[in-house]
Amino acid sequence: MKRLLAFLSLLLALAAAAPGASAQPFSPDQRAELEKIIREVLTRDPSILREALAKLEAAESHAQATAARAALAANADLLVANPADPTLGNPEGDVTIVEFSDYRCPYCRRAHPEVRRLLAEDRRLRLVAKELPILGPGSVVMARVALAAHRQGRWEAVNARLITFQGEPTEAAVVGTALSVGGIDEARLRRDMGDPAIAAQLQANLQLARAIGVSGTPAFVIGGRLIPGAIDLAELRRLVAEARGGGR
Repeated sequence: MKRLLAFLSLLLALAAAAPGASAQPFSPDQRAELEKIIREVLTRDPSILREALAKLEAAESHAQATAARAALAANADLLVANPADPTLGNPEGDVTIVEFSDYRCPYCRRAHPEVRRLLAEDRRLRLVAKELPILGPGSVVMARVALAAHRQGRWEAVNARLITFQGEPTEAAVVGTALSVGGIDEARLRRDMGDPAIAAQLQANLQLARAIGVSGTPAFVIGGRLIPGAIDLAELRRLVAEARGGGR
């Protein structure tokens, strides 16, 4: 109904702007009569409205896609070249996948093994992990622990353990899970968890996500395209192949 009213208003505006149209606004009676005529026309041929709405949707989609491409281009360095971000795969990879995720997100958990399988089979890929804890304080604790472990070179192992974490993500439980992978200095881990730089990194990830149009997790950037939601291995392969075909 809202779109129909917008469509009617557009027609009224066009009529008012037509050559020879009065500079004065329509009177209530004139407006009512014009709306009646429009309704009669649309009743006789509803395809007019369908075509108009289809064109409007196409224009909106094109505008959104253009804005998304511009946002991704403007933030390219922040997406792929932040040295504070954990990375996996080939450091010199010809395609970089950027993944925004939250450890408490069930869709992130579903996507995790698919992404790891792709990295295992395609040695030309690079993955940049953007911790995006948007599902409450527990998510923030998990992201802080993961990034603190990253400073000791243990992000991959901790990430794999936290993505399958069950139970309430209290600090004690999450730290205990991280320490269970081995090779982590607990005192340093706890100290780094409270480092303002890690809090600033998480905030920067949130701002970046908003800037490029990420509305939830997981979200991927592949070949200059933003792909929201969990995607399977076949779709990941297709997107990477497209990115290679485009020289990205």
